[in-house]
Amino acid sequence: MRTREVGATGRHVGAIGLGCMGMSWAYAESTRNDAASRDVVRAAVDGGVTFIDTADVYGAGHNETLVGEALSGLRDTVFLATKAGLVVDDLPAKSMYRDGSPAHLRAAVDASLKRLNTDHIDLWYLHRVDDAVPLTESWAAMADMVRAGKVRYLGLSEVTVQQAAAAAAVHPVTAIQSELSLWTREALGHSSTGASAPAIAGGGATDVGDVVGWCAANGAAFVPFAPLGRGFLTGAIDTTTQFEEGDLRARNPRFTSAARAANARIVDTVRAVATRHGVTPAQVAIAWTMAQGQHVIPIPGTRRLGHLADNVGAADVTLTAADLAELDAAPTAVGTRY
Repeated sequence: MRTREVGATGRHVGAIGLGCMGMSWAYAESTRNDAASRDVVRAAVDGGVTFIDTADVYGAGHNETLVGEALSGLRDTVFLATKAGLVVDDLPAKSMYRDGSPAHLRAAVDASLKRLNTDHIDLWYLHRVDDAVPLTESWAAMADMVRAGKVRYLGLSEVTVQQAAAAAAVHPVTAIQSELSLWTREALGHSSTGASAPAIAGGGATDVGDVVGWCAANGAAFVPFAPLGRGFLTGAIDTTTQFEEGDLRARNPRFTSAARAANARIVDTVRAVATRHGVTPAQVAIAWTMAQGQHVIPIPGTRRLGHLADNVGAADVTLTAADLAELDAAPTAVGTRY
C-alpha cells in the first residue's frame, strides 16, 4: 500500500488506517466476535494498514484490550493511536461525559498503556474538549506525558480551527481526527445550517472552520473517521434496513426512514462514479477523503475481512477532476449526525 506521513513526525503509515471502535460497541453488538476482530487487526497489519486507531471509551476499555491482544508480536510494526477525555457513564446506554482535567488524563494514559500492553502510545488524542477545563490546561497535561516518554505525539478530536491554534501554541498538534465524508463536510470549512447542523466541539459549535486546511498549513495530519458514513455510503443500507436496539444508528437522525430515503441521492452519485471506475461505492467514498490532501489518512472501521479488503483497495483508486467535481456536487445530507 502507498504510505503517507503522519504530520511532521517522519513516520509513514499505510495511506488507509483502521478504526477499531465498531469491534467493541456502537454497531450491531449482538454479532460482536473478539476472535474475528483480532484476526481483522492482524490481517490489516499484514496488508500494510499500519495506522491503528482506538480509544479508552470504546466499550469502556474493551477495545484497547482487544487491540493490545491483536497486536501481540506486531506492536513495533504499527503506529498506534488512542484517545482520552471521554468517560463512560452508562455502558449499555453509551452515555458519556467529558473529563479533560489533568488528573483524569494522567490516570487515563497509564490505564491505556496497561490495556494496550505497550510502553508507549504513538499518538494520543484529546477525544473531546471539556468545556469545564481550559483546553490549554488539558493540552499542557498531555504534553507532560510526552516529556515523560509515555506518549510520542499528541492529537485533537472534533475541534475548531481556533481550538487547534490555541493548542498548537502550547505543544505541537500532530493530528486532528474529525468526522469527514461525502455527507459530513464541516471540517472542510462548510457551514452547517438548519436541521443538519451538528454540535461538533462543545458549546453547540457548528462552524468549525477549514480544519483540513489548517492541518495542511501547520504540518498536521487530518484523520477522517466514519468516511463511509457509518456504512450508509456503501449502498448497503436502505429504507428497509433494521438496526438492533443499542446500535447508535437506531436513534441517529440521519438514519430515520425519511432521512435515508432523502440521502439515497448521495449514494446514487457515489455509485455512478464507482460504476465508471469498476470499483465499489465504499472505495469511491474513501478515495474522496484521500483526495482532500496528501496529509489526509482515513480510518474506515470494520469487523469483516471482506470489508477490510474492499476498504484497502480504495488506496488504488484515482479519482479524476471530473469525478471529484461530481462528488463535491452531491446533495447535502438530511438529518443531524448526532
